[in-house]
Amino acid sequence: MTPDLAATFLFVPGDRPERFAKAEAAGPDCVVLDLEDAVGPAAKATARDHVVSFLSGGGRGVVRMNGPATVWFAEDLAALAAAPPAGILLPKTESPAEVARVRAALPATPVLPIVETAEGIAAALDIARAEGVARLVFGTLDFQLDLGIEGAGEELDAFRAMLVLASRRAGIAPPVDGVSLAIDAPDTVEAEARRARRFGFSAKLLIHPRQVEPAARAFRPSAEELDRARRIVAASNAAAGAAIALDGRMIDAPVVEIARRLVLRHDTAR
Repeated sequence: MTPDLAATFLFVPGDRPERFAKAEAAGPDCVVLDLEDAVGPAAKATARDHVVSFLSGGGRGVVRMNGPATVWFAEDLAALAAAPPAGILLPKTESPAEVARVRAALPATPVLPIVETAEGIAAALDIARAEGVARLVFGTLDFQLDLGIEGAGEELDAFRAMLVLASRRAGIAPPVDGVSLAIDAPDTVEAEARRARRFGFSAKLLIHPRQVEPAARAFRPSAEELDRARRIVAASNAAAGAAIALDGRMIDAPVVEIARRLVLRHDTAR
């Protein structure tokens, strides 16, 4: 699945190639081959070699490369240019110029800037409008660290709304929410993903295979939601623009459009 449509992004350390296939088998929409936080400085070159070898051999995945301010950024770009991934997660993005540097080396590769600093959130709209950006990603943990915010729930609500608004104004896909640290609590993962969905996000970063199914479930419409949406669309089509009522409630144009988008998202993702 292309990164702009994916709902689940599962990280796997780039220096652990024996886990690449296991990550794919867990069923995420996108595997994220990680060259950044999951890989220590001494293993950066080895991880890069493993990832390039995997991609060159026909493997699929997006890559979280090292950030523009690091000593590994240029080397990552040069190596990935020989084996372009399905997308680039760009850490610590703070300006459109950083996106442009990636696109200069990988002109056909979608970029998913990770907004995880005060500067990044302040420039979110400009970043979202940069050429080649598929969608924004909220790096919640580093963002909390940068701003000294202790909670990841309502404490981040205002910033989540800013990313959803920037994405809509830029005309790109809804953003991707940050990681869940709950590995053995599927109900928590699902609840966090549902919260992100209510805010207008349509995907989530994941750090363990056991998180894939509960997160995917949260972003899928339930059978009841899908059935109602299909009935709303059918009734609207039959009415040919006239006002309609369904199940004892008036259905206006925004409700119809929400239903259409839900059906389209479901059918496209299948």
